[in-house]
Amino acid sequence: MSTTTSSAQPAVRPVRKAGQHFATLVSLALVVVAGLSALFLVQGVDSQMNDVLRSYEVRNQARELTIALSEAESNQRGYLLTGNEDYLEPYERASSTIDTRVAALIEVTKSNPAQSERVKSIVGQINIKTAEMARTVELYSTQRRQQAQNLTDSGLGARMMEEVRGTLEQFITEENANLLQRNEDMEGSRRWLVAAILAALAGAAILGVSLLGRTRQDINMLSRNQSELRSQNETLEARVRERTQALEEATTHAERERERVEALLQDTNHRIGNSLATVSSLLGLQLMRSKSGEVREALEAARGRVHAIASSHRRLRLGGDLETTDAQEFLNAVLDDLKGTTTDAGAIELVGEVEPIVINARDATTIGIVVGELVTNAYKHAFPNGRRGRIVVKLFRNGAGVPTLAVEDDGQGMAEGIEAGDGGLGSVIIKQLAQQFGGVPVYEGGATGGLTVTVPLPNLEGAGKPASETPSA
Repeated sequence: MSTTTSSAQPAVRPVRKAGQHFATLVSLALVVVAGLSALFLVQGVDSQMNDVLRSYEVRNQARELTIALSEAESNQRGYLLTGNEDYLEPYERASSTIDTRVAALIEVTKSNPAQSERVKSIVGQINIKTAEMARTVELYSTQRRQQAQNLTDSGLGARMMEEVRGTLEQFITEENANLLQRNEDMEGSRRWLVAAILAALAGAAILGVSLLGRTRQDINMLSRNQSELRSQNETLEARVRERTQALEEATTHAERERERVEALLQDTNHRIGNSLATVSSLLGLQLMRSKSGEVREALEAARGRVHAIASSHRRLRLGGDLETTDAQEFLNAVLDDLKGTTTDAGAIELVGEVEPIVINARDATTIGIVVGELVTNAYKHAFPNGRRGRIVVKLFRNGAGVPTLAVEDDGQGMAEGIEAGDGGLGSVIIKQLAQQFGGVPVYEGGATGGLTVTVPLPNLEGAGKPASETPSA
């Protein structure tokens, strides 16, 4: 007996599932069809509603036109019979209203070609009638009353008015019939819309019952799976804890290695700077022992350049990525070193206006050398005989976003007969180093003296973002 029961249950379950799937598909199809039908019917009802509103508007405009014509005719006849000019003002007002109503009637019927043609014929009759009324009023006003009376007695105006009024009444009657038919059509559409909504609700109810049954099955299956997932989660959590611990250990080790590498790089830069400072000191000792002025000048220039390179290496501070540095912090430190090594620091003010631009560390020392050459040249040549002055070092992005180095002084400027950039080894060094960054130095003298050297650096690497966005150490 137990064997028969167990073998029958698997056969029943697929049948139940197939029936549920079929009911779900049928109800879903019913909902979709009913929804699309309702959408189509709603659009039809909207179109019918617009037709009804347009019919009301056409009928109202035609009736208002009939009233305006009747008012104009009655005031015209009153004026012709009594000669009282008090009738002229309401006659003219009614005549102007006729034109307004005619334009409105044409406007509301222009979307219906048949109505538009009908209105055009009615407008022709109205124009003839209004012209007849205007003619009789004109004759009477210009003392040709007998002619006006003859025209009135002929009965032509009354017949035309009757024709126009009859035509308008027929037009209004037809619009009333159309309005009644449209209301009946709209009522039929409403009934179909209600039927579609009821069908959609029935389909939704069937779908809900089917989904409820499937939801119960899913809940039962979910409860069975939860126990399995619970045990699997415990196993996974244990493995994750092991992996997390290993990852934390690896991260700590990597951080220690990064700090060690950073310390080694910083120490290397300081050692290079100190070694170059030693070379600068040795050149200074040799300078003191030399008696030749030309040799002393060459040794002094070499010592200054070695000192500038040493300063660039000592002042270099790497960012968190160990590849870039902040140009503002670096160049301000280099300028402080230049202030401390010149003998004219009290007479000449050295100022830095450097934007916080991130640059590649290997390019920083080159820029430091260029700044040292330009500032040293300004100290030596711009302020002779103890002249006081000011030197400004700038690093900024120009209007095109290109990093640009500029050194300005308010000294004596370039001597006559010397072209910009002509000079000794310093000018050659500046030109060659600028070419590494794709730039050419530009020398510009001021109208009242002074000199500005501008060096565009379009190929400066790492200058695409401000220093505030760089990763910290």
